Amino acid sequence: MGKTNYLIKKVFIIITISILICLLIFNVTSPKADGSSLTPHGPSLVCPSKISDQTITPLKNTKHLLVSAFMDQRVPGFDIRIIGMFERDSIQPLHCLFCCVGHLGETTPTNVLVHTDHFDFPFAATDIMCQIPPNCDATHVTLLTEPIVENEPTLTWIPIRNKKTNEKIKKMNFTVCISSLFGEYNNVLQYTQSLEMYRLLGVNRVVIYNTSCGPDLDRLLQSYTQEGFLEIVPWPIDKHLIPSRGWLYAEHGGDIHYFGQLATLNECIYRYMERSRYILLNDMDEIIMPYQHNNLMSLMDTLQKQHPNVGVYSIETHIFPKEHFEPSGRFHLPQWSGVPGVNILEHIYREDPDRHRFHRYKLIVQPRMVEQTSVHEVIKNFGEQYIVPSEVSRIIHVCLGGTIPLELHHEDKRLWDFHEKLIPNVDKVLKRVGMMMSKN
Repeated sequence: MGKTNYLIKKVFIIITISILICLLIFNVTSPKADGSSLTPHGPSLVCPSKISDQTITPLKNTKHLLVSAFMDQRVPGFDIRIIGMFERDSIQPLHCLFCCVGHLGETTPTNVLVHTDHFDFPFAATDIMCQIPPNCDATHVTLLTEPIVENEPTLTWIPIRNKKTNEKIKKMNFTVCISSLFGEYNNVLQYTQSLEMYRLLGVNRVVIYNTSCGPDLDRLLQSYTQEGFLEIVPWPIDKHLIPSRGWLYAEHGGDIHYFGQLATLNECIYRYMERSRYILLNDMDEIIMPYQHNNLMSLMDTLQKQHPNVGVYSIETHIFPKEHFEPSGRFHLPQWSGVPGVNILEHIYREDPDRHRFHRYKLIVQPRMVEQTSVHEVIKNFGEQYIVPSEVSRIIHVCLGGTIPLELHHEDKRLWDFHEKLIPNVDKVLKRVGMMMSKN
């Protein structure tokens, strides 16, 4: 009888331990009510809080917003750069708290750097610099308004990107960063033509920060994402701030310039800093076009040999007014007649920029030589900058034109040099997403 009781007790203990282990595993790995989750192999075992899976994360006890954190040791005295959007009138001392492998790290002070280009809006793109404490293999970081940790379970962590690993990553040559897609924008034809032109010029990846767009354009973008050519970064800034649709606060109002454009451009540079040799900062209706080379790599190889210390190349914008059409109708193609948007091949008349006033440039940068960028110029960089002559490269910007009479425009058919490959490539994509009519 005693032996039987002993066996029963032993079985009971084994069952109890098994149940406790299962409950522990379920508690660690199951989703929480707010949608976040704690993984059994992640830092959450040491730092029992939620890890943000959002691209915009509110900072507790402030009006500020955090975007991403990156390992960045190019500035002496700092290891981490956090990109955020801060209210300029409520900057206060902040402290970095790190989640280390195996333990919770100490807090370290921050240096808050508000970007100088904010166009007088209340919120501005902001860098928060801090140092990792000794003996900490940091995986995640958060910001505190006090140097002492209180209410640790309520903290929200953001992952640290660009950590050095033993894994060798093959760099892409060219990444295009497109910011601030919003509204019911549905310019499918021009988007397709631009993306296919980028591909012909040697671009490996396009990144779009998307707040919202029209249904047809969304279907197109999802198709490009599935094939790996496009990365869509969700950008729900309208859930946190009142974004401006213009660049000047006095005229357009709102909380932040142009849907947080400066935050997205800087975030994109750091996101691809270790993955791309060059980054192009331009809008989707703009194509950085070589005029003496067949592709971007030939252009940049030539420029780098001529200017080896340059990390920022400024490309002059030239407007091709979409209200002026090429008269022969050569590329007014019937299969595109039902596709919403602008046909860039039909617009060959180019305006000269007024160089006596401020005129726009867009940028090709080596990301590791950039610290902060604005829209038309880099604010902080580690190398030299160079304005590329317009006869070497210029931006083809098909959009609403100015007030210059048509007879003062220049005929520019550079896009036509690519039509034999561009047109069938565009046709293929539009057929794939079910938006192209059959040819007559």
